[in-house]
This record gives sequence, C-alpha cells and structure tokens, in this order.
Amino acid sequence: MLLSMTGFGSAGGHADGVEYAVEIRSVNSRYYKSIIKLPEAMGSTEGDIDKLLRARLVRGTINVAVRMTVPDEQAAYRVNVAALAKYLDQIKLMEIEANPTVRIDLGTMLQLPGVCEPPPLDEICRKTHAELLRLVERAMSNLMEMRRHEGAAMKADLLSHCAIVTENLEEVARQAPQLVTDYHQRLATRVKELTAAGNIKIDEENLAREVAIFAERCDIAEEISRLRAHLQQFRQAIDAPEPAGRKLDFIAQEMLREANTIGSKATDTRVARAVVEIKTAIDRIKEQVQNVE
Repeated sequence: MLLSMTGFGSAGGHADGVEYAVEIRSVNSRYYKSIIKLPEAMGSTEGDIDKLLRARLVRGTINVAVRMTVPDEQAAYRVNVAALAKYLDQIKLMEIEANPTVRIDLGTMLQLPGVCEPPPLDEICRKTHAELLRLVERAMSNLMEMRRHEGAAMKADLLSHCAIVTENLEEVARQAPQLVTDYHQRLATRVKELTAAGNIKIDEENLAREVAIFAERCDIAEEISRLRAHLQQFRQAIDAPEPAGRKLDFIAQEMLREANTIGSKATDTRVARAVVEIKTAIDRIKEQVQNVE
C-alpha cells in the first residue's frame, strides 16, 4: 500500500486527573528522523515514544508534541513544615539575643531553601506513563489514516502519468521501424540529386553500408524494451505491501535515462514529440515519489 510521508494525527485524554494532548506531524525526509518535545519531567518517556514511532514509520521527519496539564491540587507546591519549623527556631533565638520586637515575614520565610517543595511530577508521570503511550498510539493511528488517504491519491496520480508514458512509448515503438526506411529514402533521393548534378556515380554497396550504420546507430528497440520493463516494475512496486518510496525513485531515474537515450538516438520529429511527452510525465513522477514513504 502506498503511503504519503506527510500527515497529522492527534489524541487527548485524562489519566489520574492529568490531562494529556498529543500531536504528531510528519513531513518529507530522505531518512527517518524524530523530534519529540515533552515536559521536562517526562524526559525518560522519549525513548518509549520513539520506539513506537519506529515500529510503524520508515521515512520522514516526525514531530511529536506532548502537553501535560496537572490539576491545581496536584500542581501546588508543598510546604516542608519541618524545614520551616527549623528556620523559625533559629530566628527565635536571634530575636531573644538581638531585638524581641523583630517581626517575621511569612512570604520571605517561604522563599528560604527547602521550605517550598515542587509537586512530585516524576511520580505523576510514572503513574500515567501507560496511558500516555496509548494516546501516542491513537495519535499515530490517526496520522497513518491520513497518510493512507494521501497515498491513495498519489497512487492514482502516479498511475495516470505511467499511462501517459506507456501511450507515448507505444507510439515510439510504432514509428521506430520506419526510421531506417525514411532515412534510406532520403539518402537515396539526395544521392540521385547529387549524381545528376555532377554526373557522379555512387556505389550501391557504399549506400547500403551508410544505411546499415545509421540503422545501428538509431536502433532503439533495446531502450523501448527496458522502459517497458521499468514501467512494469514501477506498477508492481506501487502495489507492494512494503514501503516503496526509495525503490520508486530509483526506477523513475532509470526510466528517465532510457527516455533520454531514445531521444538522442531517434531524430524523427514524431518520435521527438512522443519523447517530450514521456520525459514530462517521468519528471512529474519523480517529483511525486519524493512524497512516498
């Protein structure tokens, strides 16, 4: 099945009161590359997410963003009462020794090291780890659905261009046998004109040799056969179950190589027009396969 490298998928849900939102975007790339953005407390989850991505994605730059919203009661900092009491005990001693009227500011006390402790986000992430991975899988399923939908449209487009190549290649094949005959006739007519004007006699054997050399030089039967084989391989690769982007790109390059050779060998205007159509269609194929996984 043909898959596009571009797509988007998202999923959201709650786990133990924590709200998660996962977004996955993929764009074209020659190789696989993942960019995973997580809250700082979830750094250890990155490897597990990348493993899930690699299991289903072969090529493309994959951007994953995870947002976590913790309920207010869980996000609040906790006051370390023991540490605060220790500070107060020391301050009371200072009051007695120095000035008994010194006032204690609670806001300043809460800023002392160790008094306010951050919420245990590591523990929250550990408890919700499995649910987060399930949300990532859901987002990936949505991403894959979009990639399959775009892949179906790309397949139809590629096959339409293949049909154009096939149609014009058959026209080239029909015209190919006539190339030598036309050249023979043109050469014979030209020779007659020259010999009549200059009263010169041309050896028929030399004329036949010249035609044979031309026939060898403009023989495109092998190129036509190879291009037909490449078209067949291309269609088979499109329907293959495994990712075929790189293979399709290579076959398209070989198709263009054969088309260029045909164009350089065959100088007939009818063949030249057909070759232009073939090369135009192959160029569009090459552009399109850059989007295939």
